[in-house]
Amino acid sequence: MQVKSRAVLGQLTDMDLRLLRVFKSVVDCGGMAAAELELNIGTSTVSRHVKDLETRLGLTLCRRGRAGFALTAEGQRIYAETLRLLAGADAFRHSVDEIHRRMGGELHVAVFDKTASNPEAHLGDAIALFSEQAPDVGLNLHVGSLNAIERGVIDGQYQVGVIPGHRHSESLSYDDLFGETMSLHCGARHVLFGADHAAMDWEALRRHQFAGLGYHSPNMELSQRMRLPRKATGSDQESIANLILSGRYLGFLPDHYAQGFVDAGQMQAVKPSLFRYECRFFGILRRSPQPSRVALAFQQCLRQAHGIG
Repeated sequence: MQVKSRAVLGQLTDMDLRLLRVFKSVVDCGGMAAAELELNIGTSTVSRHVKDLETRLGLTLCRRGRAGFALTAEGQRIYAETLRLLAGADAFRHSVDEIHRRMGGELHVAVFDKTASNPEAHLGDAIALFSEQAPDVGLNLHVGSLNAIERGVIDGQYQVGVIPGHRHSESLSYDDLFGETMSLHCGARHVLFGADHAAMDWEALRRHQFAGLGYHSPNMELSQRMRLPRKATGSDQESIANLILSGRYLGFLPDHYAQGFVDAGQMQAVKPSLFRYECRFFGILRRSPQPSRVALAFQQCLRQAHGIG
């Protein structure tokens, strides 16, 4: 019986890198049509590039049709390897820039969600400073979960991260930048909304259902320490806000983010004199290999914008 031969990716070419970048954009955007605007090429061309990559690799990377776009198991593995490869290519480009003593290429910065409304966060000022110092650098700003940002900085997917402080990794360096206050909130349909909270304590709080973040964080640390019954789990602050708005759960939100809901009569802080905690945010870079000049420049802009000497 004749065995059908499969394509083997020999030497990696510039065209392969281009096809991989197209594939990454398709996955990030969630489909061919959605990637059209991102890539500034037609959907049929995007589809052809993905098909060319599949032929080059000898693998089926995705399913597309009426059911929508979905990665195959092989596609998921190739996407993960693509992220690593492109991060390495960016690191090489930064190294060349180091040799020429100029700052160019791309910089990927990832921040925890809902920081823009924090009056103590001056990320916009840091970006403005960096833009003046490195006008030739393409700045890419991402929003992610705490764990995803940490992992992305360690893996080289992101060069700089801004995250809430929790346990520290030996692979990362940290700069204490700013803080925020997290207060417990209930929705307008919750039994505690408009009630007298004066007699409330942590024991009384345990009789209510709690919505918390589902990964290691200051939020999880507090809920475990105070034995709050987590009956619903969110992946970010917005998901916690929606769970609170349902009227079924209590949850902690940053005061600056919750204020809009409070002003609209949709939420209320529950005894904020007791049910609150302070959270610090840190700028992070990986220790090894040595961060690029671009990453170090952005770190310095973060420090300057937040008054760190």
